[in-house]
Parts: sequence; structure tokens; C-alpha cells
Amino acid sequence: MPFSPGEYSDGAVSEHAFSSQDRRVVYRVIAERRDMRRFVPGSVVPEEVLARLLQAAHAAPSVGLMQPWRFIRITDDAVRRSIHALVDEERPRTAAALGPRGAEFLRLKVEGILECAELLVVALADKRDVHIFGRRTLPQMDLASVSCAIQNLWLAARAEGLGVGWVSLFDPQPLAELLGMPADAEPVAILCVGPVPDFPDRPALELDGWTHARPLSEFVSENRWTQPPDTRPAQHGAVHSV
Repeated sequence: MPFSPGEYSDGAVSEHAFSSQDRRVVYRVIAERRDMRRFVPGSVVPEEVLARLLQAAHAAPSVGLMQPWRFIRITDDAVRRSIHALVDEERPRTAAALGPRGAEFLRLKVEGILECAELLVVALADKRDVHIFGRRTLPQMDLASVSCAIQNLWLAARAEGLGVGWVSLFDPQPLAELLGMPADAEPVAILCVGPVPDFPDRPALELDGWTHARPLSEFVSENRWTQPPDTRPAQHGAVHSV
């Protein structure tokens, strides 16, 4: 493809396009979004800013307009500590599954649950089976819709100067029980939100030497699937890296 990562053209392709300056801001916030693990202790997120972030999430597209997301704001310190404990319980299990890289994984900082200004749990809502439109053959589109909502919140947070860390190291059932979720609801993300010391120019797992992002050219093909050569070292497991 002729388009290369980072390339930008000032030419508008449609009368509905934003101004050149606005388009640059959109691409900038996408490029500078990071998965954050380090937060400024004792900081706060103003209520009106949090409301904007949640409204941005709620504006996400969803399959069949089912809006399958639910957001639980954690304001009780005891509940926050219990969530942190559930993540701590998962860390050694993930390390064991990673085999030779387990000890390396345990040295990584993977969450900021106790330090972040706001803690949100994002869940798939209950009663999802009644929504068939767009999900008969792809039932996982409810999760794709929730992921769109999380990304909206993430980008809005970056525009507000706030960091977000998506924590996925937890067993869903104990977290659902802790938060009193219905049996057919499912937590999919713990989001740490708040002011951060800085925004690094690369993903944290690159800076920590865990792995490296691969170029767009390895992920785009035309007309049929083509598999690029895999030149990466063998991986024995994966850690959520965004």
C-alpha cells in the first residue's frame, strides 16, 4: 500500500472532512495514546471531566445498537483494595503460564490500581442473548462493541491529558461476584484513569524490553490472506499490551 505509518496529507477527500488542523489533532491523539501503569498519587479527575470521558465511551458504535457496556465506578477504598488483591492473585498464575519468561514478567509493573485517581470496571451487560442483530454468526461482536467504548474513553482521556491503563490480569468470576454482577454479565476490563507523570513515546512493554510493536505492512494484504515471515523470538505467552 502506498500509505506509510505517520504519513499525513492536508488534502481533504470529502466536503464532510474536518479542517486540516482538526484532523491532525485526531491523528495525534491516536498516536500518543498509551497503556499507562504509573499514575500521580493523590491526584483527582474533576467530575465534569469524568462525565465527558464516560459520555465519549457511551457514544461508541455497537452491534445492533445493543450498547452492551456497563461501567462501574469504584469509589470505596476497600473495594479498590479487593480488586487489587484479585489482580495480585493472577500474577503468579500468568507467570507460571509464561514458562521461562515468568520471572521477567513478575518484574514488570502491569497496573496502577492503588495509585490512579479513578478506577472503573467495564463489563458486558446481562441479557445479551436477546440481541441477535449482527450477532447470529458472530456473537463476540458484543465484546467488540465494548472495546470500541473503551477506546473512545481512552482517546478522550488522552485529549484531556489523562492516562488510562487497561488491566486484564484477573479471573472474571471472582471480580463479578465482588461487584454483585448478574450471572450472565461479565467483566472485561479494569481501567485505571488519572494524571500521569508523562506519556512515553513508545509502548511500555517496548520500553521494558518485553516485546516490540511490528509495522503496519505486516498486517495488511489485498484480496486474500498472506502471512508475513515471523522474525520474532519465540513467545511462550502473551501479556496484554496496548
